[in-house]
Amino acid sequence: MMKIIFIRHAEPDYSIDSLTERGWQEADILADRIAALKADAYYCSPLGRAKDTAKESMRRLKREYTVLDWLEEFPARVKDPVTGEDRIPWNFLPSYWTEYDDLYDAEKWFDVPIMKESHVREAYDRICRGLDSLLLEYGYRREGRIYRTEKGSDKVIVIFCHMAMQLTALAYLTGLPVLPLWQNFFVAPTGITVVATEEREKGIASFRCKMMGDISHLYSKDEPVSDSGFFNEVF
Repeated sequence: MMKIIFIRHAEPDYSIDSLTERGWQEADILADRIAALKADAYYCSPLGRAKDTAKESMRRLKREYTVLDWLEEFPARVKDPVTGEDRIPWNFLPSYWTEYDDLYDAEKWFDVPIMKESHVREAYDRICRGLDSLLLEYGYRREGRIYRTEKGSDKVIVIFCHMAMQLTALAYLTGLPVLPLWQNFFVAPTGITVVATEEREKGIASFRCKMMGDISHLYSKDEPVSDSGFFNEVF
């Protein structure tokens, strides 16, 4: 069984692409947990907030991470259907996006006009290609909706990245439509998501989510959990 451990960065200070004071504390607490994982490899987004989150973990382990550009936060922007402004494509108002049946379809969500008018498909495909390229290094070759493997792997890899990016990867690995994950799931800063292979048929592997957004390391230290990225405002 191979495990992919996605870690959202600590509470961000987007103005400087780094962490807030609370974020640095979260990253320090996270490092204790990362040290206990005994992972085989570490990968990181090229953005500062992810690198700073990984910094203390790597120092304690005396290890280094590999930067993969496709692990950056989902970069595509769309025109907001209400304001006309450029915005991220995972914060639509419920009254808008829930009216499109195709946004609930893993094969058709790209065909909704607001998605076709931007670089959303290109950004999604880049993440999928990057993920498949990484998994190929561990012996898993994408074929349709499954992965082919000759002998499987027992490796554990840790990926320091971002919320929308990891939800995109999770959608791709499990065959789910990405919009409901973007809109209806939340991973708090330093939240840990674990995806593992199930290899029930010889030569065939599928990925299954075993844990999503776990923040027990923060609770164990009585550290408040940040709502950064959770849209609770009234429009």
